[in-house]
Formats: sequence, structure tokens, C-alpha cells
Amino acid sequence: MSATFKYQPTGLHGWGAPRSSSRNLARFFSMRFACNSRHHKILHASVSHPSSLSISHDSSTETESTLILIRHGESLWNEKNLFTGCCDVPLTKRGVEEAIEAGKRISYIPVDMIFTSALIRAQMTAMLAMTQHHQEKVPIIIHNESERATAWTQVYSEKTTKQSIPVITAWQLNERMYGELQGLNKQETAERYGKEKVHEWRRSFDIPPPKGESLEMCSQRAVAYFKDFIEPQLKSGKHVMVAAHGNSLRSIIMYLDRLTSQEVTSLELSTGIPLLYIYKDEKFNSRGSPVGPTEAGVYAYTQL
Repeated sequence: MSATFKYQPTGLHGWGAPRSSSRNLARFFSMRFACNSRHHKILHASVSHPSSLSISHDSSTETESTLILIRHGESLWNEKNLFTGCCDVPLTKRGVEEAIEAGKRISYIPVDMIFTSALIRAQMTAMLAMTQHHQEKVPIIIHNESERATAWTQVYSEKTTKQSIPVITAWQLNERMYGELQGLNKQETAERYGKEKVHEWRRSFDIPPPKGESLEMCSQRAVAYFKDFIEPQLKSGKHVMVAAHGNSLRSIIMYLDRLTSQEVTSLELSTGIPLLYIYKDEKFNSRGSPVGPTEAGVYAYTQL
């Protein structure tokens, strides 16, 4: 018998999802893995059994969820100082090392679901990070792009699904689309168009490069996806990791931290450095970057 499970919006034991008019996203509601998640009380972590952190499910219990944000590790075009945008470029050796180090930092933070962009550098970062996780569950990318893809990636073992973590890919989490700048050298572009103009394209909130997206445009799609797809999971008690890009993550952080358009333009995110948020009482509380890989170092950030 195949391990097929219906995708229940915001259910405690399924993966929540937003309403969507997209045919592919609608197909996403029928999934092939059961999320064997539990509600975790972060402050009461067990040193000897980190993967079994749990609390009783009584009405007096307040649920805390963790949100991990990771910008992908260094890509081959980062290394070459090229505008990458939505071009699909893999990680460098250094980027691989950054992803593994990020995994060590979050190795004791529970993860029930992973969301990544549709780009390989974010997906590589998420997968490599999870190789260091103490849950020792296998991240599996959900393929829902066609009925055949759904059928052919079916899992036929209940035991295996319980040892797996679903990875949801979404183009809405992609890097900002840089239009006619994609593939160009950043220094040469500054010399061609002028440093002030290129700085305006890169750091303003609402001015896009030629045939590209502004940060505001990127923010509209990334934040809408976060609100509809990811936030319901946190509300239901799931622990979520998001591996994405500098501008899509800046957009999400703008929403989480209630930054102004002026403040977000000066926000810098390093490659491969995880950021931790605690979701409680419908509020996001930033805990900075986990110092890991020791459990004590990670959970020190959960003190309120």
C-alpha cells in the first residue's frame, strides 16, 4: 500500500498550505509524505535526546515554533562577481562548506518542513545543511509539476515517510530578477552605467534595473508566499526552515521585523549564515544567528 497522504491546510499532523489559483500549486495539496511533527517546547530541550523534544498537548500549553532562514552559500557567479538573479547557478566549493557549517549551527533545532526557492543554489544549501542535523531525517524534494511526477515519486513505506522531511520548492522565493543585468560583471556594469545608477538599481526599494524587478516587486511575491504557505505551518506548531536568497529573504525579514523601506535597503545578509526566529503568540521574535553546533549554544537564544 502506498504512503499517500492528503495535504490538510494548517492541520497539526499534515502540511498546511495556502489557497492558490495556480494549477501546479493546487496539485500540491495532494502529497506523498506524512509530516511526523510534534509540538516542541524549545526551552525544555533534552540534551541526551534532542530529536524527541516535546510537550503535552493540553489546552494550557503555549506552542512555540522555530523559523530558520538561510541565504544560500556562495555561488559560482558570486565568486565571479556577476549579477545572478534568477539564473540557476550552483554553489562553489566554499558555498558547499558554508552550507555544511550552517547545518552544524542548526543541528539541534527541530525541523519539520523545508521551503526553498526553485533555484539549485538554495536547494543545495538546504540539503547540505540537513546532512548535519541530529534528527537524521532525509530531506526529500516534493515533485508536483505533473501527474506523472507525482505518481513516479510515490513512497511506499510508512516507516520511510516518518524518517523524511518534505522539501517544498517555490519560484516565489527566487532571487530578485535582475533583468538585463543578469550575467554581467558588477564592476564592469558600474563602469558602463555609472556607479550611482547601478547603486540605485541594487539598493533602492522601488527602482528596478532594465527589464528586471525592484526589491518592492520581489517583496510582493516573497512575502505573499510566506504569509500564505509558511506562516500557517508555524501557527500550527510546525518548525520550518527556509533556504532562499538575499533579496527574497530581506523581503521576508522586512515583514517579520516590521522594517521600513529605508531600513530594508541597508540590510545585508551573509551567505550561509542561518537566522533564527521564535514564533509565539502570533509574533516573530528574532534570536539572531545560532552559535551552535552545541545544543546549549542554540537554545540560549530561546530565552524570552
